[in-house]
Amino acid sequence: MAEGVLAQLAAIKSAPIGALKQKWRDLFGREAPPYNRRFLENRLAYRIQELAYGGLSAETVERLEALAAEFDGKAVRGRQVSERPIAGTRLIREWKGVEHCVTVRDDDFEYQGRPYRSLSAIARAITGTRWNGLVFFGLKNQRST
Repeated sequence: MAEGVLAQLAAIKSAPIGALKQKWRDLFGREAPPYNRRFLENRLAYRIQELAYGGLSAETVERLEALAAEFDGKAVRGRQVSERPIAGTRLIREWKGVEHCVTVRDDDFEYQGRPYRSLSAIARAITGTRWNGLVFFGLKNQRST
């Protein structure tokens, strides 16, 4: 079974977008969302492994739903929970042909091995101009700022 899963995971990376969308229809029973290729690849890889090895236990799903309900709309450190990604999240942004990766940490962000207090500071380091960091990394719509 593991060999079949590994082969499917490897095939995702080189498959054309049309094949990824067909795989989505096969695995989820509905049309693929209009997201980028990386999202489709990651979600398909998760689904393939979930079907092969099993997903989260019912107890874990219930616990996660309870935690989500507990934090829904509450402020954390003066910000809405939904504004700041969870520690460990990797934010990837391409700028002028270069891919930039930021890791969210508990109290700050890491970019190129250095700590930064805000995403805006990282966006400025990348572009040389002032940006709203949430907008630059696609976490917030520019119109809602």
